[in-house]
Amino acid sequence: MTTSSFAFVASETEEAQVARQRLEARYGATPPETAEIIVALGGDGFVLETLHRFLDRKVPIYGMNCGTVGFLMNSYEEDDLPQRLGRAEEETLHPLKMEVTTFAGEREEALAINEVSLFRESRQAAKIRISVDGVVRMEELICDGVLVATPAGSTAYNLSAHGPIVPMGAPLLALTPISAFRPRRWRGALLPNTVEVRFEVLSAGKRPASATADFTEVRNVREVTVREVKSIDLRLLFDPEHDLEERIIKEQFQP
Repeated sequence: MTTSSFAFVASETEEAQVARQRLEARYGATPPETAEIIVALGGDGFVLETLHRFLDRKVPIYGMNCGTVGFLMNSYEEDDLPQRLGRAEEETLHPLKMEVTTFAGEREEALAINEVSLFRESRQAAKIRISVDGVVRMEELICDGVLVATPAGSTAYNLSAHGPIVPMGAPLLALTPISAFRPRRWRGALLPNTVEVRFEVLSAGKRPASATADFTEVRNVREVTVREVKSIDLRLLFDPEHDLEERIIKEQFQP
């Protein structure tokens, strides 16, 4: 990969801002609107923000960890950055598209790189019907919520909800319940990334639910459809020694 121009963006933390100043003093301050590569300084959440911010540009994002988790990040090192960018390996991701119909009949849509989630809005559990490609697979899930996660998002909230980790590049989506009450033992499903998942909120007036696509929340939803958008490419860069596949395997054996 050529590295004729790269720009730095940073999260609002002091550590990330100091890192940006040091790197710009050393390598220059190219505007991110024209750079060929964006170097994102922060944590996994900030890389997610950066991917959303530069969605239209299709520019590759190289994250350097100045946060806490950093599962999708490369290590922070100031030396030989152009050489690291030149050796970086690219992973291509595709976002999810969430289409929502609210209880009032309004329609909204948003993109998600990590996951689309439904949550109960009141003290009562939500009741949700789940269909996959037009076939009802779960007549009634009584739960705090449910989510559909991409491989990139499978190590985020999906993992905290005891969903499966999906290897990057695998043609799969994780469908994971959040605190399921009935059926209590249902742990979710792995689905082909070609399907459309439809959630219908039952008794929406009495048991309201919200839907969230990464940073976009819609409240009082009646119906939500989720599908992967193949026409949108999101490009992440990793050091060869980052060995993302090894990190994914290792994460699944953590106590």
